[in-house]
Amino acid sequence: MLTLLLLFALVGSLAGLVAGLFGLGGGVVMVPALIYAFAALGFPPEILTHLAVGTSLTCIVVTSITSAWTHWQKGAVELGVLPALIPGVLVGGWIGGMVAAELKGPQLQTAFAVFLVFVAITMLRAVPSGQVRLPGRVGLTTVATLIGTLSALFGVGGGSMTVPFLRYCGMVMARAVATSAALGLPIALSGSLSYLVQGWQHEQLPEFAVGFIYLPAFAGMVVCSAPASRVGAKLAHRLPARRLQQAFAVVLLLIAGQLLIGGMMASHA
Repeated sequence: MLTLLLLFALVGSLAGLVAGLFGLGGGVVMVPALIYAFAALGFPPEILTHLAVGTSLTCIVVTSITSAWTHWQKGAVELGVLPALIPGVLVGGWIGGMVAAELKGPQLQTAFAVFLVFVAITMLRAVPSGQVRLPGRVGLTTVATLIGTLSALFGVGGGSMTVPFLRYCGMVMARAVATSAALGLPIALSGSLSYLVQGWQHEQLPEFAVGFIYLPAFAGMVVCSAPASRVGAKLAHRLPARRLQQAFAVVLLLIAGQLLIGGMMASHA
């Protein structure tokens, strides 16, 4: 158990750094690590991924608070778009947990991974900044609902779609990351509650699991992820915007690889 807690603490540190730096919520690190750890512990394959995603989202609740607060203190969060985005991601986060409870979706994971590769390639291209062209309130709410649904479904954090969307609309990278970090809290809160409810008293749950949330993993990771997310958020304001955008594209490719691996694992289960 001590070894597991140390492992989860290491994962939490890396995930927190990613959360603050890219506004991802750290799920790109947490979910694959938890999948392999839970498989080694002999958890049932039918709920293994559900536990990984649900636990990851629960940790993101904490990391997103510290990351968003750091960005907020620097005045980088675009407050004008939050009222239109937050209701959508709340609804989408709950829907994502419901869909995950019903589907075993290797094909959907593969399709989403291909989408992320496309987004990463787009992010590698220079996008002019300074003229922000956002859609209307209905358009923003629709996009936010889709972002919340897919984020909760895959446990990768809203930044994997929020940041590219805001960059496409012309928002500078640092402000897009900061705004994405602020949206990470409602996404993770809604998604984790949905996974908690959908997995409540599931007959295959291991000991120390509450719904689709494994408490030892949550405890081990969250202790280190929160302070590490503050370090990442500060780094996001020191790195050159173009280099940060390129690094973010690489992270998206890593997410795509994670989802492809998850899809292959599910198809052979």
